[in-house]
Amino acid sequence: MKAVAVRVTLVFCLAAALAGIPLLFAEAPPNIVRLDPRFDQLVPRDARLERLAGGFTWVEGPAWNRKDGYLLFSDIPNNSVFKWQPGAGVSLFLKPSGYTGREPFQGREPGSNGLTFDPQGRLVLCEHGDRRITRLEPDGRKTTLADRYQGKRLNSPNDAVYQSNGDLYFTDPPFGLPKAFDDPGRELDFSGVYQRKPDGRLVLLTKQIRAPNGIAFSPSEKTLYVTNADLKHAVWMAFDVRDDGTLGPGRVFFDGTAWTKTKKGAPDGMKVDRQGNLFAAGPGGLHVFAPDGTHLGSIETGVATANCAWGDDGSVLYITADTAIFRIQLRTKGAGF
Repeated sequence: MKAVAVRVTLVFCLAAALAGIPLLFAEAPPNIVRLDPRFDQLVPRDARLERLAGGFTWVEGPAWNRKDGYLLFSDIPNNSVFKWQPGAGVSLFLKPSGYTGREPFQGREPGSNGLTFDPQGRLVLCEHGDRRITRLEPDGRKTTLADRYQGKRLNSPNDAVYQSNGDLYFTDPPFGLPKAFDDPGRELDFSGVYQRKPDGRLVLLTKQIRAPNGIAFSPSEKTLYVTNADLKHAVWMAFDVRDDGTLGPGRVFFDGTAWTKTKKGAPDGMKVDRQGNLFAAGPGGLHVFAPDGTHLGSIETGVATANCAWGDDGSVLYITADTAIFRIQLRTKGAGF
């Protein structure tokens, strides 16, 4: 079915989502930009971006549950994790998701941000308000995986990815603190990228990125990609991964600083396909980069686009953008599927 532009209110969007009715774009249809012939091998010519649910505040952290076939995503300002399942629509999965304090949170983003599943299939959350990484246990309890480095509280963990050996890598900018970089409660004077070993040991990998955000491994796990959500230096970084999991010197993989002058958003979450192509949320939409750093094309949503996740059989990409979630059928599949 061809996508048709329709106008609906946010109330109707959310009501339809809760009823399990997929929605097409409420505004102008997305613009798919093709810059390199390789893009057609990934995104078919007849690809359509389907709007599944809307009416949220700021959605992030999509993660696909392979066992039971559903998508989880964070609505950070609403301190909630929602679930979307084919045929059932949207339901509340977890609240509170990232802040459990008794006093009202003073900032704008108290909830969970990045979500991922550990090798045993348990949900792992990057919690802004509580400034920690947690694991949701089968009985509903949360286990804290990381909340301090050298005795000091983390800033506000943002996104995370597992290495196949069980090591957890995550970013820790201060975006979840009420006053971000200038918050008086900030205990670390840097934004770190960390490696958490299965025994709980935390290793600081780098503190040279001002605003580390999205994080992803290449299929071989020999390269770690990290975004810098700094409008003055909006870049995707690439690091060689040493045998012990630590990082070599970083290099700029792609510089999107010029995009921030005309497009909404900053370099954010990302995922990698089997061939090592990077599907990266950033200013104006989702951008696709080849392993050599060539910009192959973009799915321009026109709004600040936060993250994406492989789902279904691995060939469907789910995208969180501003107040809504979308999906698109691709020719490629996600790494690990």
